[in-house]
Amino acid sequence: MKIYNSLILALLCLSPVHVFAADGLDSGDTAWILTSTALVLFMTLPGLALFYGGLVRAKNVLSVLMQCFAITCMVTILWVIGGYSLAFSDGGSMNDWIGGTSNFFLANVTRDAVNGTIPDSVFSIFQMTFAIITPALIVGGFAERMRFSAMLVFSMLWFLLVYLPICHWVWGGGWLSQMGLLDFAGGTVVHITAGVGAIVAALVLGNRKGFLTVHMTPHNMTMTVTGAGMLWVGWFGFNAGSAVAANGDAGMAMLVTHISAATGAFTWMLVEWLKFGKPSALGIATGMVAGLGTITPASGFVGPMAALFIGFSAGIICFTATVFIKQRLRIDDSLDVFPVHGIGGMLGTLFAGVFVASQFGGAGLAEGMTIGSQLMVQVTGIVATAAWTGVVTYLILKLVGLFITLRVNDEEETQGLDIVSHEEVGYNL
Repeated sequence: MKIYNSLILALLCLSPVHVFAADGLDSGDTAWILTSTALVLFMTLPGLALFYGGLVRAKNVLSVLMQCFAITCMVTILWVIGGYSLAFSDGGSMNDWIGGTSNFFLANVTRDAVNGTIPDSVFSIFQMTFAIITPALIVGGFAERMRFSAMLVFSMLWFLLVYLPICHWVWGGGWLSQMGLLDFAGGTVVHITAGVGAIVAALVLGNRKGFLTVHMTPHNMTMTVTGAGMLWVGWFGFNAGSAVAANGDAGMAMLVTHISAATGAFTWMLVEWLKFGKPSALGIATGMVAGLGTITPASGFVGPMAALFIGFSAGIICFTATVFIKQRLRIDDSLDVFPVHGIGGMLGTLFAGVFVASQFGGAGLAEGMTIGSQLMVQVTGIVATAAWTGVVTYLILKLVGLFITLRVNDEEETQGLDIVSHEEVGYNL
């Protein structure tokens, strides 16, 4: 009997169950967020880099890849120096607006430090990957015409003055968090900020030479579709990882993320087919990104039926916004960052306030909240994020422009940024 009991105990010890340490760590949660971190970084390198790289002309492909790579490195360093602390630590009397300095150089991120059920080191690097992709998204607004040095200084200041404050407002215990804003994975923090930042940059720098008069077709759609596929897969870490646990919220976030991406892509394809006579690979890939960006803030709060509606809305509204901004307003947001990410982030943040309600299959409104009151909070978050981002982005660009010429000259733009900025070419054929 003793031998039998010993065998049972040994089998239980070997069984694949969650291991809870005395300090509250959950091995399953930790493993999932480690995986999610790799997936979100994969979204920038190589996902976004390839997606954007294929969309520009061949003479500028390396410049886009280089910008995404350099931003990844620079934001990582800034995150360690003070970004994590300013976003997620207690700011004392200023906590409504910005975090404190107690965690500069990750002073408190030790091997034993815990954040919920995961190590603080894992939470820190997971959030770092969000901080990396946000300024990288803005590259699409000024692609093919901004100097590399100006891009670096602009991205650094934008990260410090736009991303970190808004991240703290929403996720770090700031004033929007206290109001009860619903933003599960970055509708305001990532997509509205990047979208508004991109269109402001496009307006300040001006249109590319030949915009709307010269064909500026993507030079490598195979590269773009490959990058789009990487974004789709990586986005599961982006949204489902934001549950910061391996649980039902993560599972539902992954499900609705995929539904919205597929619906957004298919809807965009059909609308484009009806309007222009043929469906395009560019259209279906862009619709996928629109569906992903729009579901992001709502992903942990809504159910599958809401995801269908959100993806469908993204496919129609973001497509319409893209055509309107380029053809009617004649703004050269080179890679459609604002209509896809900015408009998508706004839509998704608004929809989160409706479809979170249990009668729509959502997670349920917070105690004391109605759909009306939650929508007011959501609108406040959208307006505050867009206003702060727009004003500060404009001021940063004007400040940088006092010391560094923002834009390459006409001759350099004609030659292409690969040679002008890096003395390299993407293809030796």
